[in-house]
Amino acid sequence: MAASIPSPWREFLRDVDDALAESHPAEPIELHCVGGFAVAMRYGLNRTTSDLDIVEAVPSSGLKVVLGLAGRGTAVARKHRLHIDAGSRVATLPENYAERLEDLFPGAMRHLRLRIPDAYDLALSKLERNIGRDREDVLVIAKAARIEPGILRERYVSELRPFVVAPVSRHDGTMALWVEMLEEARG
Repeated sequence: MAASIPSPWREFLRDVDDALAESHPAEPIELHCVGGFAVAMRYGLNRTTSDLDIVEAVPSSGLKVVLGLAGRGTAVARKHRLHIDAGSRVATLPENYAERLEDLFPGAMRHLRLRIPDAYDLALSKLERNIGRDREDVLVIAKAARIEPGILRERYVSELRPFVVAPVSRHDGTMALWVEMLEEARG
């Protein structure tokens, strides 16, 4: 396992990968990761998290397998005090996010493949909830990836807005505030 994966995630993911080798050796399971884990691992967010939030597993049957091995309360989760969580499946992502996924730790595992949305899609995954730490995460992503506020707004309008659950006006207002926040952060 690649040394670039920080501890304790390195040991946790090694155990998950080893367990998958025994229980699901035929094909790797791809997890689409969001949340604090994705922001920390890819963009350097300096906040600890004890869960790896996923929005999708490929194949879809892999979700049940992975949660059975490393979900909340499993032996692996208790051992490492970390777990995989599918609770973020309620996060709304832009329509074509899967076309822009990036590998996280490529080649580090044989039976598990972690992928994250690109910077814009990952930021937009935080729009619906929009609590303080989500806005902090968006600022970290924006700084590290040099997000252009206009591109973020365009992706919101064309790929996310048609699918939002809450009142559209609420999300439009949040997006306007985020664009202002990002422009101020850029100076």
